[in-house]
Amino acid sequence: MNPKVDDRVPVLIVGGSLVGLSASLFLGRLGVRHLLVEKHADTSHHPRGRGNNVRTMELYRVAGIEAAIREAASVLAANHGILQAPSLTGAEQEWLFREIDPGGRLARFSPSAWCLCSQNDLEPVLLRAARELGGDVRFSTELVSFEQDAEGVTALLRSRETGEERTVRAQYLVAADGPRSPARERLGIGQSGKGELFHNVSITFRAKRLAEAVGDRHFIACYLTNPEADGALLPVDNHEEWVFHAPWHPEHGEPLEAFTDERCVRHIRAAVGIPDLEVEVTGKAPWHAAERVADRYSAGRVFLAGDSAHEMSPTGAFGSNTGIQDAHNLAWKLAAVLCGWAGPELLESYGRERQPVARVTGERASARSAEHSHPGYAVVPGVGRQAGVLAVALGYRYPAGAVVGTDPAGPVVPEQFGANGEPGSRAPHQWLLRAGVKLSTLDLYEQAMVLLTGPEGGAWLDGARRAADRLAVPLDAYRIGTGAEDDLAPEPGADFTELHGVRPDGAVLVRPDGFVAWRSEGAAADPESAVATALRAVLKI
Repeated sequence: MNPKVDDRVPVLIVGGSLVGLSASLFLGRLGVRHLLVEKHADTSHHPRGRGNNVRTMELYRVAGIEAAIREAASVLAANHGILQAPSLTGAEQEWLFREIDPGGRLARFSPSAWCLCSQNDLEPVLLRAARELGGDVRFSTELVSFEQDAEGVTALLRSRETGEERTVRAQYLVAADGPRSPARERLGIGQSGKGELFHNVSITFRAKRLAEAVGDRHFIACYLTNPEADGALLPVDNHEEWVFHAPWHPEHGEPLEAFTDERCVRHIRAAVGIPDLEVEVTGKAPWHAAERVADRYSAGRVFLAGDSAHEMSPTGAFGSNTGIQDAHNLAWKLAAVLCGWAGPELLESYGRERQPVARVTGERASARSAEHSHPGYAVVPGVGRQAGVLAVALGYRYPAGAVVGTDPAGPVVPEQFGANGEPGSRAPHQWLLRAGVKLSTLDLYEQAMVLLTGPEGGAWLDGARRAADRLAVPLDAYRIGTGAEDDLAPEPGADFTELHGVRPDGAVLVRPDGFVAWRSEGAAADPESAVATALRAVLKI
């Protein structure tokens, strides 16, 4: 006998942290009705996961919330760099890096910039935006169980406040339920990787006089290397609110209860080098650094995203950014399938694209922890500082998946970052003018497939529109040039064709997530047929 169904939604999201809330935001932007359930009573109250890289901020820019995030993050807007020192008061100080974007060269590649916004400040922004778009977000609600069949997923939910249980029927389930993911366990999906790396206890505290010792060294984090009291110090408000990550060794039998307030105060005083510092401990939270990637990113109609799919060392905030970008990759594909302009097989490309990115990024995160001598983790000799960070954050590629014309054996992360419009790579940023309004090429990508062509590519416009109409695929087509009939004008000195790797009569097809799906370096004898063939291959129709 089939159970009574209380709610029906196209997508059920389990987990309401950064990744789940981002998935809700992205689906809402695409008009996909969904329900998100989170077992905790509210968004995070603990300051953590603060580094939002440039790619993540690009996604939030297109989603319309970049300005709100920067406002929420304004208290730490002047903080830059990672400092390493035996104490704050000694003469020995070393900047592992002073500026995340020295010389401002990132502006050549992106309309956005890196942003320091703690999870407890970012999640409310995401929640507000998701709900404004119609997202049904329910806290204090846990997933009890789920079953799936060929048509959808039936999930049993329980209110942690009242104990009431409800059955939800969804076409797809997105499990963003953390590193101990019950959904992944229920699916029997294993993991591979180095496993546990190290453990820390995150201590939030107040110390008014600490700002005097820090002075004008407004760092993102300071690694304090006193062998008797090492740890990482992070500012919350640059004034009196701070976080300290202390090494914890449960593998040696050390219990969490050993971190009493008194011990934490002694440790912080010794680490910063101020024996009489007044410290008020306001909270403690254990966390575990690991390097693991799920063996599969989906099973049937259930998809893993964020920490349920991959765990990474926190150094560099690669894990949260990778998870948010998982959600963005999956959202447009779910929307395309649910709206009928892509085949269900498109969803298989989610894991094919995102799993290799997680593997490479997880390796880089572990190396970065060693490079920075993160408390509790061993140093690996010969790791170059800042090596390939931009390539990891902005230059990763999809050698295989919903793309045409890639090298399946090509690297997921190149040695050096370069934006050249190759299929499988993030489409290059270029400033444009449309009716006198300045916008980035990246602002064009969200709701539909987009075809861009150069000043001599007029034939592509009509051909692409005919192909899209015939296949019932939403597609926007633009010609970039300085002529009166061109749709978009490049900024003076900018060359669309050079940046995108095509001739003036070539074309580039870009997916809604801003990744190049296909390109033609020059004209085609039959543009309509060429675009139709590419759309069929990419969208599995």
